[in-house]
Amino acid sequence: MGSLGSFSQDQGQELLIKNVCEIYNNLSTLESLKPSKDVDTLFTQLVHSCIPPSPIDVTKLSTKVQEIRSKLIRLCGEAEGHLESHFSTLLGSYETPLDHINIFPYYTNYIKLGRLEYTILSNYIANPNPNHIAFIGSGPLPLTSIVLASNHLRTTTFHNYDINPLANALARNLVAADHDLSKRMIFHDTNIMDVTHGLSDYDVVFLAALVGMNKEEKRKVIDHLAMHMAPGSLLMLRSAHGARGFLYPVVEPSDLPGFEVLAVFHPMDEVINSVIVARKSKSKPVLVHTVIGNQGLGDLV
Repeated sequence: MGSLGSFSQDQGQELLIKNVCEIYNNLSTLESLKPSKDVDTLFTQLVHSCIPPSPIDVTKLSTKVQEIRSKLIRLCGEAEGHLESHFSTLLGSYETPLDHINIFPYYTNYIKLGRLEYTILSNYIANPNPNHIAFIGSGPLPLTSIVLASNHLRTTTFHNYDINPLANALARNLVAADHDLSKRMIFHDTNIMDVTHGLSDYDVVFLAALVGMNKEEKRKVIDHLAMHMAPGSLLMLRSAHGARGFLYPVVEPSDLPGFEVLAVFHPMDEVINSVIVARKSKSKPVLVHTVIGNQGLGDLV
């Protein structure tokens, strides 16, 4: 029975890899990854292929598949940027953009992710009402900051970092009409690698999934944060688990020297990103809690 199960599992992984590679080939032939019927259809197929729970370890695939995965993550990042810019521009055409924010097709995912990250964060942060939080790689549609500031951390100031001033201009326009958020959402046209002393001002730093498209790039950012964040402050990272690693870079606890990894959470629903919470090291390492799916989250928090 065990051998039959293993054979079936191997078949499933081979089919998954075949599907992902076919979708990549189709995506790579498109002239543009801006929102369109073809783009939307292919990325919907990709997400549906990668969301179901899978034992696959995408970091241990063949060199050829690893190259395709690396290119696919970059295509996903490019398409996500176009999608966010499109909807941020659309929302910005309204007098009060945030009243219409639910037109973004993945808004409910951000509501769920924001609730999850706040729940995990509240278990480890010393001050339940942090004064300043940084979000690195906020983009033109900074939904994590908006959701957390609106629903969970209603007195915190959010410092949103993006190297693209056009993205920040679109994002700034979304909150301009909101009396409260316009004061608590600050946007920096800055490469985080150029920020040193300022990083010590933040109680929590969020690192977007697509900041650092591969392990080497991600590690450079993490090492920079480890050097300049305040001891005891928290780092919240987005990662990916199983087949979802075809969509986003995978971060392992071993990729975080200088931090004590406190918890790793792998959602099993339509929220794609895993969440890692780590504390800027003061001394000894601590026990890491890993939770897969919703079961066990109550024990964690």
